[in-house]
Amino acid sequence: MITAMDNWGSVETVFLDRDGVLNEKAPEGEYVFRWEDFHPLDGAAEAIARLNRAGLRTIVVTNQRGVALGLYRAADVEAIHEKFQRLLAEHSAHLDAFYICPHDRGQCNCRKPLPGLFEQAAADFKDLSAAKSVMVGDSLVDMEFGRRLGMRTILIAGPAGNRAPGAEKAEELADCRCNSLLEAVERMIAGRKKEEREPPG
Repeated sequence: MITAMDNWGSVETVFLDRDGVLNEKAPEGEYVFRWEDFHPLDGAAEAIARLNRAGLRTIVVTNQRGVALGLYRAADVEAIHEKFQRLLAEHSAHLDAFYICPHDRGQCNCRKPLPGLFEQAAADFKDLSAAKSVMVGDSLVDMEFGRRLGMRTILIAGPAGNRAPGAEKAEELADCRCNSLLEAVERMIAGRKKEEREPPG
């Protein structure tokens, strides 16, 4: 598996999965749909602040199958995101957009790894380019989503006991593997600075 990536300077947009990247992931088969159960991971707010300072558009794309199962409403997800934005603001950080898939498997074109969430983002951000984007996630679905669109992919390796099915395949598809979002962002920013000092050619 590739452990380093070049040409960071071309990156304009960073796509983030939510659970397992920004906040603690619920056990497999369970869902985070209440604010009291939404526990931001260490360094997540600082990582987003660094992306903001670097001028990188930062977008969350998340599957929320629990809506289709009737376990919670899309409004519950939106309420969590609004509160998270307020929390980020305390760290001088923000997310540019959230896109959610509320459907069950086989019902739509927006459930990752299908491209619908990217297409929704592209409709809102006219200059969005997959070739100039990175997908950061913790699952095989995230890596497939990024790869199918032609994005670079960074896998966040979660706790060994709480990894989604397909973790080994996800590592094979990932361009880069990190232990946290903050580590991934530090690697991106360091790569951009190195390229500024050492332009190609």
